[in-house]
Amino acid sequence: MKCVQTKHAPAAIGPYSQALVTGGLVFTSGQIPLDPATGAVVEGGVEAQAEQVMKNLAAVLEEAGSGLDKAVKTTCFLADMNDFAAFNEVYARYFTGKPARSCVAVRQLPKSVLVEVEVIAELG
Repeated sequence: MKCVQTKHAPAAIGPYSQALVTGGLVFTSGQIPLDPATGAVVEGGVEAQAEQVMKNLAAVLEEAGSGLDKAVKTTCFLADMNDFAAFNEVYARYFTGKPARSCVAVRQLPKSVLVEVEVIAELG
């Protein structure tokens, strides 16, 4: 098993890795809309936050030797299901291969962000 760490995505804010590689797959931790340079939550609505989440995921996957186009499964967490359509517009631009997906509303996310996404992707 290989631990993935990149400075192009936010550092973990707890006792976990940005991602792990094992068995030809990359398992990312959930990414929230933190600016990796400042550690601050990106301002704006769900669209702006989703954009940052996708950039963070892309950076982690790239460091692991994968990419968003290699995603096989995503799990998406929204603070408000009323943001579903707006989130989907951003999501669809990044996950063009249409991986399997779960999307749920949760009571609260870390740092009170609006969206968090985790990915399982193939290597290569």
